[in-house]
Amino acid sequence: MTLPRWRQLALAEARIAGGGATVAGVDEAGRGPLAGPVVAAAVVLDLSHDWDGVGDSKTLSAARREVLYARVLSRSRAFAWCVTGARAIDRDNIRRATLASMLRAVQRLAIAPGIVLVDGIDRVPGLTCTQHAVVDGDATCLSIAAASIVAKVVRDRIMERLDRVYPQYGFARHKGYGTPEHLEALRAHGPCPLHRMSYAPVSALELPLG
Repeated sequence: MTLPRWRQLALAEARIAGGGATVAGVDEAGRGPLAGPVVAAAVVLDLSHDWDGVGDSKTLSAARREVLYARVLSRSRAFAWCVTGARAIDRDNIRRATLASMLRAVQRLAIAPGIVLVDGIDRVPGLTCTQHAVVDGDATCLSIAAASIVAKVVRDRIMERLDRVYPQYGFARHKGYGTPEHLEALRAHGPCPLHRMSYAPVSALELPLG
């Protein structure tokens, strides 16, 4: 009999982690947008629960992510996130800002993990426990997939709130990504304090902050 997808992800994660130690999955949302923060999340799952439906957040609808987000927060052994804004991204660059956000998310967990699985190719500087960088980890490791859902939902909610502050940009719809609507709004209104001035589509406008 074929195992449920979430159990396949859990087994793949166990093979990578080696078993025994408490595992935290770490992922981020918001590397690519022209505006808004990057959000990193860390999750320690309780595998006695059913995690049916948990997978890479990019493959899920917004409504499904919200349902799974609530499940992760209510059933996980521990979870945490860290929000890093546009000015820090401009100052440090997106890679460094993301890794620093990941470190703080792990440090905020109520349970100290023995092993951290990080989505992507980078290890997180400053972590004192064992860690593994896992390419496409959000599609192959259950804890990373759960972290990807938390990071995405937290960031989307932030952008929806910020849309009420800067309604001219349409942040609630495109979440700060470089869509034609967003680029047109940038040309019409110039950047606001949420925009990443170090990103070429914004800096090329050569307009003052709004």
